[in-house]
Amino acid sequence: MTEYTQIIVTKADGIATITLNRPEKMNAYTRTMGEEIIAAMDDIDADDAVRAVIFTGSGERAFCAGADLTPEGGGQVFSDPTQVDDLSDARVRDGGGLLTLRLFESKKPLISACNGVAVGVGATMQLAMDIRLASSTARYGFVFARRGIVPEAASSWFLPRLVGIAQALEWCYTGRIFDAEEAKTGGLVRSIHAPADLLPAAHALAREIADNTSAISVAMTRAMMWRLSSADHPMEAHKIDSRAIYRLSRAGDAKEGIASFLEKRSPSYPGKVSADMPDFYPWWDARPYE
Repeated sequence: MTEYTQIIVTKADGIATITLNRPEKMNAYTRTMGEEIIAAMDDIDADDAVRAVIFTGSGERAFCAGADLTPEGGGQVFSDPTQVDDLSDARVRDGGGLLTLRLFESKKPLISACNGVAVGVGATMQLAMDIRLASSTARYGFVFARRGIVPEAASSWFLPRLVGIAQALEWCYTGRIFDAEEAKTGGLVRSIHAPADLLPAAHALAREIADNTSAISVAMTRAMMWRLSSADHPMEAHKIDSRAIYRLSRAGDAKEGIASFLEKRSPSYPGKVSADMPDFYPWWDARPYE
């Protein structure tokens, strides 16, 4: 089993929980933390027993208070005198973006349970997750303009798709910290919960997915929704959902889905994401940096 130093990973009854675990630093993000989350996601995607993933923060104060700007956390990047002239150099790449791109590739649904402060990368990493729940104590901030930089972690792609361009621009232009109510009104979070109720609510949602759905169907749906929502024409979606319906309707999960419905019982889907995805998956082209 992989040993982690800045996150805690637990698996139980089909649900994995990744807890950012630097409570003494308000779970501030470091390069090590990003690498550990990516490693955990590699493990989770390969584990057919895991049906959904919950992200939260350790302690009562923060989900993630942004990047750790101290030398210990790698913050010296902002004062590093090294000059890289070739902007395609791997050293130029944003660490938060490496993380959100990995989350984007997930085959499992990702649920954020934001238990406190979430600013900078603490906010942007959640944009690549599928469903966001917030504690009533949660605070968000896309604070980059107040630090003299720009939104990172591919958030200029994710945020407008989630909340609309006007809301995304307002939050990023002002860089202000806002509460859970504003996050919900703006479309960033699904629901707000008392601190003690946050994780149970996230678990209930994960449980509903794990107990009732086909893992292959969910993995395909996740890829289709994220990738096809920005296609130039609905024909692109039609091509993929036609192929998916054709292939999956002839597979074991569809047979079990229909049988369990007709027999009025809980389903037991045989398909495994690790081995039984449709033969045209992944259908998208290779991306830059790969």
